[in-house]
Amino acid sequence: MTQTGAVYGGALYTLAKDEGVVDVIREEIDVLEQCFRSQPEYLRLLSTPNLSKEERVQVADDALGGKINKFHLSFLKILAEDGHAQYYPDCCETYRAMYNADHHILTVIVVSAVPLTSGQCDALRARLEELTGQSIALTNKVDARVIGGLRLDYDGKRLDATVASRLEQLRGALRAPGEG
Repeated sequence: MTQTGAVYGGALYTLAKDEGVVDVIREEIDVLEQCFRSQPEYLRLLSTPNLSKEERVQVADDALGGKINKFHLSFLKILAEDGHAQYYPDCCETYRAMYNADHHILTVIVVSAVPLTSGQCDALRARLEELTGQSIALTNKVDARVIGGLRLDYDGKRLDATVASRLEQLRGALRAPGEG
């Protein structure tokens, strides 16, 4: 997270909250960020010093004018004008964090050796919601190195019940004192 992303993203969230459009812009952010990930040259174009400020703003307006909320579009045009469009993903991260805090949503990343089924995700989400009293935004990431079990990453914390973690603990316990 960059300072630029925190400042601009926070400003967008505050404006969206004041104008009553936080949900609309959150949905747009999800779609636009995915588009920008698949077409990274677009954000580079909006940040390039080879184009004048007016040209960068016009590019944003031509592509997104009338397609997204006017405050969101104005925000993107300000980023383009200031040459900070490359920080859009950081702004989105700040926006989501503020949105989640206001709406009592806890983002949890569950890491497994194989993809979880939708039923497994639903059951895990329900159990976590019961334990935390918050809504859970669950994302499953696959990492074959965990071998088996699950690792939960949330709110700067990690619960690791993977086979790889247990093997590492066993390895450490079997080492003789003084061995590295």
